[in-house]
Formats: sequence, C-alpha cells, structure tokens
Amino acid sequence: MHLDIDAERLWDSLMTMAEIGPTPNGGSCRLALTEEDAAGRRLLIDWCEALGCTWRVDRVGNLFIRRAGRRDDLDPVATGSHLDTQPQGGRFDGILGVLAGLEVFRTLDDHGVVTERPLELVVWTNEEGSRFAPAMVASGTYAGEFSIASTLARTDRDGVTFDEALQACGFAGDLAVGEPRLDSFFELHIEQGPVLEAVGESIGVVAGVQGMRWYDVTFTGQTAHAGPTPMRLRRDALAAAARLIDRLQSHALADESGHTKVTFGCLEIAQGSRNVVPGEVCLSVDLRHVDEIVLDALEQRFERELADCSAAFGVMVSHERVWASPVVHFDAECIDTVESAARQRGLSYRRMLSGAGHDSVYVSRVAPTAMIFVPCRDGISHNEAEYASPEHCAQGCQVLGDTLLQRAGVATSD
Repeated sequence: MHLDIDAERLWDSLMTMAEIGPTPNGGSCRLALTEEDAAGRRLLIDWCEALGCTWRVDRVGNLFIRRAGRRDDLDPVATGSHLDTQPQGGRFDGILGVLAGLEVFRTLDDHGVVTERPLELVVWTNEEGSRFAPAMVASGTYAGEFSIASTLARTDRDGVTFDEALQACGFAGDLAVGEPRLDSFFELHIEQGPVLEAVGESIGVVAGVQGMRWYDVTFTGQTAHAGPTPMRLRRDALAAAARLIDRLQSHALADESGHTKVTFGCLEIAQGSRNVVPGEVCLSVDLRHVDEIVLDALEQRFERELADCSAAFGVMVSHERVWASPVVHFDAECIDTVESAARQRGLSYRRMLSGAGHDSVYVSRVAPTAMIFVPCRDGISHNEAEYASPEHCAQGCQVLGDTLLQRAGVATSD
C-alpha cells in the first residue's frame, strides 16, 4: 500500500512549531527542558491527541506517543527525533523527524488505515546536549548506556540539575526507562552536511554513523608580563594549545579521503588580558572517523601531540575523554526497507554514513534501526540559516511513511 502524505500540511506544521522560541534571524531556540521545549511538546501532544493517540513519558523525559495497531500486544514500529535545539538553531534539525512522524499518523488517519503493529512517535530529550552534556543523553539512558541517576544529576551552566528541569517543565514521567521495547526505529533527519545537495540527490539511505570522541584539555603554564618576559623563558599555555590545534588540523587536512575530522569548539583563557602571557587555557577537542581502527590511531596521535606541546612550551597538560561513540552500523534489513521505499517512489538516493551523532546511535543498540536523510541548503545546520526545501521535506516524509507501513504491516479483516 502506498499513501501520499500532505506536503503542505507537513510544511505548515514545521512553520507553526518554529513560532515557539523564535530567534531574530529566523531560527529557533528551544533548549532542552526549558519552557519553550515544553511548549513544543505540548503542541505536539495536542496534535496527536486529536488523532486519538495516547502518550507516556519516562523518568528522563522521553516522550512516547502511540497510534494503536490491530495487535497492540506486538512491539511498536517507531519513528521520531527531538524538538530541542541549539541556542541559535534552525527549524529543521530534529524537528523534521518528529513532525514527519506526525504527518504519517495524520495521513493514516485520513485514509482510515490501521497497521498490524502499533506505531510509536518518540521525542528524545536533550539530543543536542547544548544545555546538559553530553548529547543524546536521554536516548542513551533508554538504551542503558547511562544510569538514570547519573542523567538526572547532570547540571547546566547555572547549576540546575536535569531532574530539577524535568520537574519544572512538567515532563518528569513515571514510565520505566527502557520501555516501551521497539520492534524497530526509523529516524528522518536533515543531512547537516553538503553531500546530497552537491550530487543532486534527494534521499540519503543512512547505513551508519561515524565514530566520535570528545575531550577536555587543560594547558597550565605561568602567567607573565608580555613586555619584560623573554620569549624563550615563557611558559605560554595558549601557544601550546595553538600548536596542538595546528598539528591536528594539518594531520586531518592531509587525509585525502576527507574522513578524518578534528574540531576545537571551545577555547577559554583563564583571566585573559591583552598584555599577559596566558597561564591556563582550556579547550575542547572533537575527533571523528568512519573507521574505528583509524579513530584509535587518531586518538594516539592526539596524545603524542599533547606530550610534544607540553615539552616544547614547558607547560603541564591534562586531558579527559568525556564522551566516546563508536562507529555504528545500522540494521541491514531496515536499511534495505528504506532504500526500497526510495526506489519505488522514483527518488534519487545514495547510501551514506552520517557525520553527526543522532539518537539512532543509541537506539540501534536495543532495536533494529536505520535513518533517512534529506538535503539541507549549503549543508548548514546548528545555525539560524538552516533550511530544507518543502519538496525535500515531503520526499523524506514520504519515504518514512512507506517504510513504516512496510515494517508495521497493514491490518486486514479476518
């Protein structure tokens, strides 16, 4: 069975959700478990209740919205993503995956279709990690990667705990974490990169996600006056950090495959001053690769460069690996189902790996999983300028709907 989704209705839903937490330049700000995030969830719940759906929330705030099937004793086929955004985020990252699931529910309702298995629309909490680190912590808790206690104890920059924020916004549920068990999970997302747009293809059939490792690094030297202190006698923490950045950047750029990626997203100088040699510098390091063995080697290179920088500039260095996500390979049958849906709709597509982390990374540990990508303009994401066209959003939603129907089955009369 092939049902056509309502592209205009999907777009209207995206634009309506964007009115919650708007930013000055057309983006969105709905940090996890803020009032804006809660308002977006309440709007989604209202839309789904109008379809007769029921909903539950687990102890870490994950929201599960169920559309009943003929066999509600069977594990549901699930879809979804997240509604939280970066501080100056866009209208599509995560949100498309949630509202495309809503549009599939609405289309099934329009046609009076009952699936054999129930369907579950999931909103994962704090996917972005922009308020509570690390990213994807609630889907990770659902999958057993993090303990409930450790997740609830995480704090934001103001010292507010995850648990306190849940209570304040009204989404501290009582559903056991890890429930409901899922038959499978499919996540639609914008690519957040330039590949699909560059090759003129409409659908990314995502076969997995590259590995990622995050570190916090501190260089400790000695503050000194910029004028009287000779260069050779300085213990310049910032110069050591700059050497590390330059060395790793050069190493990554030398990889002709383009798979080696290094990023230094945060840099803090303790009590920085124009005419003072920096005595302490903290920075974040993000290493990524599609091959776990190569990622291991990249980590070893990082540690050697740390030691060399320490010796060259006479500074002390400490580092902590704060998060690691291994290379993920999604379920072969789920990937094939997505690919078949794209092919049968006559859409151009390619198999690809995701360069970004997603909740599907953790969900794939406990349920067969695959993802669907659609292009975003200039590959821009985590930015107010983030944009995906109505046509591409609709095409991704259509592939999602066909995939869910194929997996869940259409109930027939006995």
